[in-house]
Amino acid sequence: MSAASNLRSEDQFLCSICLDVFTDPVSTPCGHNYCKNCITSHWRINVPSQCPMCNKVFNTRPELHINTFISEMVAQFKQEAQQKASSSSSEQQVNLEDRMCTKHDKPLELFCKTDQTCVCMLCSVLDHRTHEFVPLKEEYEGKKAELEKTEAEIQQMIQKRRLKIEEIKHSVKISKDDADREKAEGVQVFTALKESVDRGLNQLIKEMEEKQKTTEKQAEDLITELEQEISELMKRSTEGTVVRAVAQLEETLSKEKKKLIEAELKRVQQYAVDVTLDPDTANPWLILSDGGKRVHCGDVKKNLPDNPKRFSHSVNVLGKQSFSSGRFYFEVQVKGKTKWTLGVARESIKRKGNITFTPEDGYWTIWLRNGNEYSALIGSPLRLSPKSGPEKVGVFVDYEEGLVSFYDVDAAALIYSFTGCSFTEKLYPVFSPCTNDGVVMYSGNMFPSENS
Repeated sequence: MSAASNLRSEDQFLCSICLDVFTDPVSTPCGHNYCKNCITSHWRINVPSQCPMCNKVFNTRPELHINTFISEMVAQFKQEAQQKASSSSSEQQVNLEDRMCTKHDKPLELFCKTDQTCVCMLCSVLDHRTHEFVPLKEEYEGKKAELEKTEAEIQQMIQKRRLKIEEIKHSVKISKDDADREKAEGVQVFTALKESVDRGLNQLIKEMEEKQKTTEKQAEDLITELEQEISELMKRSTEGTVVRAVAQLEETLSKEKKKLIEAELKRVQQYAVDVTLDPDTANPWLILSDGGKRVHCGDVKKNLPDNPKRFSHSVNVLGKQSFSSGRFYFEVQVKGKTKWTLGVARESIKRKGNITFTPEDGYWTIWLRNGNEYSALIGSPLRLSPKSGPEKVGVFVDYEEGLVSFYDVDAAALIYSFTGCSFTEKLYPVFSPCTNDGVVMYSGNMFPSENS
């Protein structure tokens, strides 16, 4: 049993997905082992019912059960590793205290901070009279604590980079799904055209495939580089080296993430539509410009007909245009505002009395309050932390995909996305300038010149 224990190493108990020691290990029918949560999440995000190691596809998703044998082996390995670490620490402390001065045959009781060496009491008097000393045990404990802190920080940074790798993989998948959809739409359109247009279709598909291959290759190269850097971080032990490596890595990740979002924003802006405000829906406190592009809250409530479409209490207004399929995008100028609400709403929303802005009530919106508090309205407001206060907000909707995304247009940054939405009615843009200062709305490349 002792010989078998000596043969065990951490590599035998690592999950190939999270690269960490197994937690709740399970086995697939093809014989490979993973953490239960890792393989379940992999099948939900990536290819369903396919082994990541051998790529075997299962017609029916296997029912996974904890592998009790591997689980017990992992528990025993962790216990032995912990006992070994504890024993090593105790032996190191005993050996440190039992070390003797070869010159005076006395125990090494002090640490000379000037010469960075261990000395006995006679050495401190004869050879290091003017130097600074501390008890040897105190110096050892300090060095030990510093090493433990450095190791903990390294492990934390490694985990953070693993999470960023998963974010990049997810972004690549979204990009690939969009490219596949666009390619299919292109095929449907060009198939109906004559032979002269077919040549254009082939060229378009080729360019789209080359673009997707380039995106995937760049992402693969970046992921490979990140994994190599994580491996290097695990081998380093000095804090200064780790800090420099992390700074360089975070700068690279930030640049690559910005490029992906800029490309995504440029793509969704192709679906820009012209939106104007509907005066028949405007709350009586709101003042709309003649062209229906600007709105602000006035100081006097207007005497307007209380038609079924008009908001009676909430200071809201809808766009005239509705959308029940496909994709659309519009932009809202919010510069100078300290509070606002904007997004999309379904046709059957409540318009009288008090209103709750939630997806269950037909609203997919975000808001600003108190000048710097941004939230996504998903029930209880979810606090958001954009890097800078957006002056122009872009809103993109994919009706069939069930997606509503909000962008900081000037910073080319994603603010928040509602995903997995189920749209069954017409959708309308919805705006609330709140009180007294204006919000300018425009879409696509339209820049209204109204002065109201």
